[in-house]
Amino acid sequence: MFDFALNTIFLSIILVLVFWELFWKGVALWKAARNNQKYWFIAMLVLNTAGILPILYIYIFQSGKKGI
Repeated sequence: MFDFALNTIFLSIILVLVFWELFWKGVALWKAARNNQKYWFIAMLVLNTAGILPILYIYIFQSGKKGI
């Protein structure tokens, strides 16, 4: 019984992290593509950073408007 609960919690955490990464990566890749920033696009596409690199790109390194 304990193993099932632990596995369910672990699976839930993994799914939340996957959707977190997917959301931020999608937004950042969209913005990088629209701004013709090929190197940022490639870096974010290749590196898996749990959403950290895309968030940094959106809020710090993106030229023009900041935020989502």
